[in-house]
Amino acid sequence: MGTQPILCGSIPGLVPKQLRFCRNYVEIMPSVAEGVKIGIQECQHQFRGRRWNCTTVNDNLAIFGPVLDKATRESAFVHAIASAGVAFAVTRACADGSATICGCDTRHKGPPGEGWKWGGCSEDVDFGSMVSREFADARENRPDARSAMNRHNNEAGRMSLNDNMFLKCKCHGLSGSCEVKTCWWSQPDFRVIGDYMKDKYDSASEMVVEKHKESRGWVETLRPKYNYFKPPTERDLVYYEISPNFCDPNPETGSFGTRDRICNLTSHGIDGCDLLCCGRGHNTRTEKRKEKCHCIFHWCCYVSCQECVRVYDVHTCK
Repeated sequence: MGTQPILCGSIPGLVPKQLRFCRNYVEIMPSVAEGVKIGIQECQHQFRGRRWNCTTVNDNLAIFGPVLDKATRESAFVHAIASAGVAFAVTRACADGSATICGCDTRHKGPPGEGWKWGGCSEDVDFGSMVSREFADARENRPDARSAMNRHNNEAGRMSLNDNMFLKCKCHGLSGSCEVKTCWWSQPDFRVIGDYMKDKYDSASEMVVEKHKESRGWVETLRPKYNYFKPPTERDLVYYEISPNFCDPNPETGSFGTRDRICNLTSHGIDGCDLLCCGRGHNTRTEKRKEKCHCIFHWCCYVSCQECVRVYDVHTCK
């Protein structure tokens, strides 16, 4: 126990409520850290072909640099995917037994279906979401629009786990005959969550800030900017500031620009050379790569391959 304050105190950037949470739940803090990591990795996968590609900055406490200072779509996505990542990793750690303060979910079972019965370990996504909510939302306690936006998007990210839970089943019987089938609730692969949240990013709702006088003082809230669009639900992402174009380097916005980024010559989408390079044009170079080829399956049981050198055209933004 004596090492807990040292461990938690050594994590930079924690607000007091997060520090208390860390000391109370020190056993699951590695899972919290892992969740943030997988959230960042998924962000970089989802935005790999866009002008902003979720670049991180190694020598800065704000790992995305100034990009998250603005209340943009990108900020909305990062908060949502990171909160989902924390909930996902903690839930998984509880189910696989690597955390002892939590376990399987026995509350959401209900009656079994025809031909199967409950078994295995249903993942307790409610506990994972509680940890994510207590930790991620701890710094969002101000009565301003940005805290309201972050809280909303954090919760949208966590709700994506509930929305994508599925029944996972295992067959039992002679030679896998499936005489008995046991099933449990499981989280999907995190890529499913990333794809789901990327759709939410593309359809995010622009909001405007309103001020209200309450007993505790002025409070800022958000309302949809356009009345003729369907208002956002608790599962949708919201933002209220327009994103920069991310074409050119800009230390104030955190944009690294798109110079030297690889682009897709045949694509008409945002990853294509026209859009990704912001109309500046592109360079082309040839690249030789060694690959396995002419593979043959031998009975039984191995595969032998030759090594071929193939030449590829690589296109990069000017």
